[in-house]
Amino acid sequence: MSSTTTDKPMDSDNVIVDDKYNIEAAEIIANEAQHLPITEAAPLYEQLLTLFPTAAKYWKQYVEAHMAVNNDDATKQLFSRCLLNCLQIPLWRCYIRFIRKVNEKKGIEGQEETRKAFDFMLSYLGADIASGPVWMEYITFLKTLPESIPKAIVTPTHHIEQLWKDYESFENSVSRQLAKGLLSEYQPKYNSARAVYRERKKYEELQWMAWKRLLAFEKGNPQRIDSASSNKRIIFTYEQCLMYLYHYPDIWYDYATWHAKTGSIDAAVKVFQRALKALPDSEMLRYAYAELEESRGAIQSAKKIYESLLGDGVNTTALAHIQFIRFLRRTEGVEAARKYFLDARKSPNCTYHVYVAYAMMAFCLDKDPKVAHNVFEAGLKRYADFLTRLNDDRNIRALFERALSSLPPEESVEISDQNDDQPD
Repeated sequence: MSSTTTDKPMDSDNVIVDDKYNIEAAEIIANEAQHLPITEAAPLYEQLLTLFPTAAKYWKQYVEAHMAVNNDDATKQLFSRCLLNCLQIPLWRCYIRFIRKVNEKKGIEGQEETRKAFDFMLSYLGADIASGPVWMEYITFLKTLPESIPKAIVTPTHHIEQLWKDYESFENSVSRQLAKGLLSEYQPKYNSARAVYRERKKYEELQWMAWKRLLAFEKGNPQRIDSASSNKRIIFTYEQCLMYLYHYPDIWYDYATWHAKTGSIDAAVKVFQRALKALPDSEMLRYAYAELEESRGAIQSAKKIYESLLGDGVNTTALAHIQFIRFLRRTEGVEAARKYFLDARKSPNCTYHVYVAYAMMAFCLDKDPKVAHNVFEAGLKRYADFLTRLNDDRNIRALFERALSSLPPEESVEISDQNDDQPD
């Protein structure tokens, strides 16, 4: 937009602009505000938000600056000004984070306040197709309360099938008998929500396919212009696409990969960094970003990304353990990978998959069949424990039969006798 105004409403030491709605100038000022103490940054944010009152990104930056110095009253005031005008998931998740922090030491009363905040958020954003992680966080929170039946399983979101599995697991862990009735009650509602989600997703996929065709068209350089101008046009198209499909990891991945293929590694890194602000829960984007950093020799940066996937160790997935072990083997050697595997075994979420992956690595890469054998044996015990917890009698019996067939006859008879002594 060309400027016709003479007033200069937004300025700082480095930026003076004639066009008060200049997005680039706003980004520069927002970036500057991030590096200032909150007392100096506040007037800049107020200027920005007067001009862009629905810019959730700037509101989030502003409240996080207050949260960083524990200005709780100021934070509450800001949320009261922005939430209902900015129905954006990252901003509202920031709100939930704040509510949980101020209520964490208030016992039952604090839990109830947090529950109300989740309900408030989900009443506005719960129908968003990208709200799955919020519902998952809500379920995790509800598990700490005495009684709860989450609404997440009847809301059409990207995570609906995972949410149903989590809910089934939760109810069965409380009482298998009661779970039957509750699950049968919710199953039809879940099936309906899943069907709606699949239909809704088709419409969103049609939009994504249209953008893909446009991107492919631009990448073909139909004007036959110079590569610098063509690349600028492609970047413009990606940025336009992200205005509409901001929460689609495929777009971000495609954009970063395109930059990397054209040799603009720094630009690809910046896209991944933006992507993870937009989709902080996307493991796929984190793994892709880590691979890019490793490919350019930024090993410590890649390591930090893998470590962020490991989290506090309590909820670490088997895949995160496996990928980190492989990363350590590539970058720090056999001993570093072995040391981490020995630590990872103590994690409650270290499933038999981790044992299999490490054993195969020891056998194929380290050429150490003895270590592989020992790890497989330890993993077999973990797998048996997994089946026992599931009360999967049929597969437990099959596992024992396979194990017995591999033992000498005299040992297998002794184990078989012991097993027969167990009650049915």
